[in-house]
Amino acid sequence: MNIFLHELKSYRKSTIIWSCSMAAVIIIFLSIFPSLVKDAAEYKKLLQSYPEPVRKAFGLSIDSIFSFLGYYSYVFPYIILCGSIQSMNYGTSVLSKEVRDKTADFLLTKPVTRIQIMTAKILAVLSSLIITNILYLISAIIMALIVKNSTLNYKVFFMITLSGFFVELMFLALGIIISVIVPKIKSVLPISISTVFSFYIVSMFGSVIGDKVIRYITPFKYYDTAYIIKNSAYESRFIIIEAIFIISVIFAGYKIYVKKDIHAV
Repeated sequence: MNIFLHELKSYRKSTIIWSCSMAAVIIIFLSIFPSLVKDAAEYKKLLQSYPEPVRKAFGLSIDSIFSFLGYYSYVFPYIILCGSIQSMNYGTSVLSKEVRDKTADFLLTKPVTRIQIMTAKILAVLSSLIITNILYLISAIIMALIVKNSTLNYKVFFMITLSGFFVELMFLALGIIISVIVPKIKSVLPISISTVFSFYIVSMFGSVIGDKVIRYITPFKYYDTAYIIKNSAYESRFIIIEAIFIISVIFAGYKIYVKKDIHAV
């Protein structure tokens, strides 16, 4: 419990910054929606002038962007991008910071097992992500109530928002296994940003060429907002794949960390 509280406290400032940043981003995005609807005809002509590959890359659907959920599903990938960087950053630093800060020897001499240490750290970063997502959801709901132009399907709205958290969990797991495998990480931010943007670019490329195989490669394509809006459900095969991935990666992380030689210097 002491390790968990210590870790949660160490991420407090970062959690506040990420929460405020993501809330600010969605407030700015959704505040544009009323003017978009007001000048829908002009915006439609503008969007039609864009090449189709560009519209596909950025998820622009002229038919749905002027409805609130359609617009929300268009801007939400940018929120997922921010959240993914945060989760990847947390996952990569969760164990590597002890080596980087030369406190590993102090921590490992405490009367706790490595499994307890790793569990406490994972729960701490997971709690930070949950706090960020809750504060973001509150901000998004308030803005939705202010700017929506029709009856809002709260179930679909919540499902779209929750899908972002599911994507973040995959990047968190990926960051954790990197943190365990790589001997010494001097800075987690370059790794986090490069990894997340690589997957994001792959997802954009997949949208342009319409390759369905790419959907299985990048987490950004696991939760199709158009499918969620239409069916009020997730695609079960991607939920299964994600669950298998996260469980396998975390299990492997535990196995490696328990046997790993860790040096403070």
